[in-house]
Amino acid sequence: MKHGGSRGVSLPVAAWIAAFTATAAFANTIGNDFAYDDLLIVAGNEAIQSLETLPGTFTEPYWPDGNGRELGLWRPVATWVYGLQWALWNGHPAGFHVVNVLLNGLAAALVVLLLGRFLPVSAALPGGLLFAVHPVHVEAVANVVGMAELLSAVPYLGGCLVAAHCPGRMGAGRLATMAGLFLTAVLVKESAVTLPGAVLLIDAARSGLRPGRLRGYLAERWPVHLVLAAIILLLLAGRLAVLGAVADPHPPLGAEILARGEVPRIWTVLSTWPEVFRLLFLPADLSADYSPGVIPVAYGWTARSLCGLAIGLAVLAVAWWSSRRGPLTPGRPEPAALAFGVLWFVVTMLPASNLFFQTGVLLAERTLFLPSVGLAGGVGWMLARLRWERPRAGTFVTVAVLSLLLCRTISRNPTWRDNTTVFMTLLRDHPESGRAQWVAGDLYFAGGDHARGLAAYRRAIGLLGGGYTLLTEIGRRLVAVGLDRPAEHMLYRAWRERPESGAAPSLLAVLFDRQGRWKSAEEASRAALAAEPGSAVQMHLLARSLAAQGRIGEAIEARREVIRLGENRPRQWHWLAELLRRRDAVRAAADPESAGK
Repeated sequence: MKHGGSRGVSLPVAAWIAAFTATAAFANTIGNDFAYDDLLIVAGNEAIQSLETLPGTFTEPYWPDGNGRELGLWRPVATWVYGLQWALWNGHPAGFHVVNVLLNGLAAALVVLLLGRFLPVSAALPGGLLFAVHPVHVEAVANVVGMAELLSAVPYLGGCLVAAHCPGRMGAGRLATMAGLFLTAVLVKESAVTLPGAVLLIDAARSGLRPGRLRGYLAERWPVHLVLAAIILLLLAGRLAVLGAVADPHPPLGAEILARGEVPRIWTVLSTWPEVFRLLFLPADLSADYSPGVIPVAYGWTARSLCGLAIGLAVLAVAWWSSRRGPLTPGRPEPAALAFGVLWFVVTMLPASNLFFQTGVLLAERTLFLPSVGLAGGVGWMLARLRWERPRAGTFVTVAVLSLLLCRTISRNPTWRDNTTVFMTLLRDHPESGRAQWVAGDLYFAGGDHARGLAAYRRAIGLLGGGYTLLTEIGRRLVAVGLDRPAEHMLYRAWRERPESGAAPSLLAVLFDRQGRWKSAEEASRAALAAEPGSAVQMHLLARSLAAQGRIGEAIEARREVIRLGENRPRQWHWLAELLRRRDAVRAAADPESAGK
């Protein structure tokens, strides 16, 4: 086998082959409906479903519900693309899925082109094909909101190609192109903030950069890193303005104890590493959820966390060994490709790793999309090396590996067909998932089976340990169906856990208003207004509770505040007039001479 190619296949042709393969592997997702997070972020988000309201979402959190700022995500370009697609496809999910499939094909082509800058086509092509058919990408491609991974990865990889194509001082045109690609990537998904690290890695892989050469390197590359740093500062300023914090996301479901610092986070983080390793190399068992108890919170050193530590040390040792073999060259499948693959994975995985700051999930398959480019580079090198030394065995192994991965991907895609399929599959394969039990409870309640729904909710709380979001959402469901007693228990428990948040007391205010418990309704609505001062609904409930207690003057002020908050329909004026008449009647009874004045 020739070192520089793969039986005469050129790099552009190899990129087309990878793109076609990726498109074919995920073609059976086009018939999928909206599922999982799609239902809230796209199908249930009225703000993106009108071109008139869409521009206003630029300054809103990614999650459209009342907890959007707490979840700590701001992805305005992703939100806009959802909105534009909603207009183009008239809300039909097939159009969204076609876009995801095409973006995945484009990403696979870019992976081949990037790997081809450092490796022979004989390594870049199998690496790109592995990326194209890997089952761990199913969540990112088959679920509509996985588009954030795809649409962020495409400009990210494009920026890497610009950096690889221009190794020295970069001209103004290419510098502007890279800046535009980076800005787009980070406004689609914040994890693209690692691009400067990827550029440094690419430069090191090409030239064998060592610490002693750093000054010369910065003399040539400082404009690139300065521009990228400026964009990062813009991103952080935007997050601060919209979310009120640079990086303060809601803790993973069921792992709230880690956010409170009561247990060192590193034990649980290490526990996720064996699962990541398995997903990359043995992705037979896939899951839509890895929250407790799929991956339990670790309260000390466990066999799983020790295994994770051993895997991390072994992988870094391999990277160190292979990096000593010299810089990558396109003419030969050099061992340094392993170092490139490992370090790429480490760099791009850092934002979702929970190492330096907590993210909203312990692990999610979609977050492995961009990091798996490192896997493609490393495995591509190994397959090329095997084919170089033992052509028949290498060809057999390559075909077998890619065929197995392709079959698993095609069989996995239909599990994302709709929300019921997603969670029934999750419940069947991973009944230990607290999220699966939670959603099963929702589905039982939607079908009117309250007894089984309550049992599923109890199992979810047992697996996840409660948690504010879980308790308030279950409380919301119970309030809606009139199960007041368990709803009150859940919501009071949530309120005690996070007294500064307004979700639990706002639901309690609705419950107490319905029951005529006016003093309790007043207390709950005041707590909700302390968290969300602009809530016209809670001010309305406060006015009702005050009026029912005979505190007419306070009720009048509250009702006027409801109107000032924009709720000025005729019924509000009618209620205000009724309160004014009651006040006048009380005054007249107390002082008949003042009646009519």
